[in-house]
Amino acid sequence: MSAESPGLRSHQPNAFHTAHTGFRNWRWQRPFWAGLLTLLGGIPIAYFPYANMTLGQLTVRMSTTAGAGSLVIGILLMVLGLTMWFQPLVRIFAGVAAILLALVSIPVSNFGGFLIGFLLALIGGSLAVAWAPGVPAAAEPEKAPEAPLGAYVDDDAAVPQQQAYAPQMEKHATSPGAGTDDETTNDHRRA
Repeated sequence: MSAESPGLRSHQPNAFHTAHTGFRNWRWQRPFWAGLLTLLGGIPIAYFPYANMTLGQLTVRMSTTAGAGSLVIGILLMVLGLTMWFQPLVRIFAGVAAILLALVSIPVSNFGGFLIGFLLALIGGSLAVAWAPGVPAAAEPEKAPEAPLGAYVDDDAAVPQQQAYAPQMEKHATSPGAGTDDETTNDHRRA
């Protein structure tokens, strides 16, 4: 680049860049991967009990007696995945519910959607419980400057908590009954 070329500073963001940046910011503010895995975990749990597999002219039905239960579990997992995205404040409830539904899907829905849906929902629920919102950089407290090497540090300047507890300790040390066990016993006998 030459000194006259504007370089990257005059770069105008296009629609893709703007959309990608907006999606990235949205994704960082919520448990995105937890919601996605939970949502994807509900699909095989709800689908496999109603699926037909054809091998040549042979049709194999994988339906179980608890097909309606599998459908309910799968739809609830999909709703919980969307809840993690659009209501991140209830992520712990949604995560615990996703874990419990994943465990219930093992006996109800063909081993939890042949373990695919079970594992996806279990990992998604665990990620939702473990996720915590980040703290913005501007909200971090400022650190007190440290004294340079060799500088005088006043040892009498105490932290406010230390000042609050120091008078209480002195008060208890000089209170009546503080001393040997004989003196304490004598004070109680007089009262």
